[in-house]
Amino acid sequence: MRQRLRRVVALGAVLLLAAGCATGRVGEPIPDGDGVAKYVGTKFSSTLERLADDLGENEPRKSRLRSFMRVGELKSDNTVTAIQVGSPPTRFYKNHSNRNSADYRDFLLPAGSDVEYTLLGPDYESLAPTPWVSMPYSGQGLDICFWGGYLTVCKIFTAVNRSMESTEVDKAAKSLADGSTELTIGMPLRIFLEERIVVLPDWLLEEIPESLLDKVIDTRILLSPEGDLKEIEMNGLLADNGNEVEIKQHYEVLEPPTEHEIPAVPSPDEVTELTTDKEIDEFYDRMAEITSSRE
Repeated sequence: MRQRLRRVVALGAVLLLAAGCATGRVGEPIPDGDGVAKYVGTKFSSTLERLADDLGENEPRKSRLRSFMRVGELKSDNTVTAIQVGSPPTRFYKNHSNRNSADYRDFLLPAGSDVEYTLLGPDYESLAPTPWVSMPYSGQGLDICFWGGYLTVCKIFTAVNRSMESTEVDKAAKSLADGSTELTIGMPLRIFLEERIVVLPDWLLEEIPESLLDKVIDTRILLSPEGDLKEIEMNGLLADNGNEVEIKQHYEVLEPPTEHEIPAVPSPDEVTELTTDKEIDEFYDRMAEITSSRE
């Protein structure tokens, strides 16, 4: 399953890089509609290996994803900040609610460590007697999409790639005045949900009517003149017969971070160690009860 995810995500990312390599006068559209898919498939398929290497590089990186989704009156609203420094890299990402300052979890993966640490915000303090928990990390050697800090953006890549295959949605790309490339596409809500860009509990998914699933979310992807990802925006207010789903996703690559933005490894007396599958499963089951409540 992990290898399949890597292949699918890489293919989606190739699509983005290909659009960034297109030539043309400033503001002139490059191939749109079915032409984009053909353009990518024939001229830029050779970039797959290069991009897979790029994703695995250890240069300093920082990004921020503001994620908002509303189903009826129920809202999910959080910001994930992902930071990577060093070689081999130390990785740190923060998942913080934008509506409740007590709802957060920070995840620290020290360089070369086979253990990941999680700092629990006040809403999760019932999960452990210490502020931090630790558990074995099995993602060493896998690409960056396995790491939680970049998981959602990789899901977006995959969803964009799937949307590109559809002949029913609008898609276009154009060059901008500064040499950047802008790719726009309509992403069906069905694909957005299937790729779990926002993870909803089953009971909430059941409240989204079939009539909304083929409505599209306007998606804009901005690439630098060198073809690097700079920004992703997704916006949609989907409505039918009194039912509404609203989506706002904004991902942006920030200036490279410094090592001072990553906390120190917590001392042993601050950490509850989870070492067995049973302990870890119970921990996540209890966390899911908190995150999937209607409150």
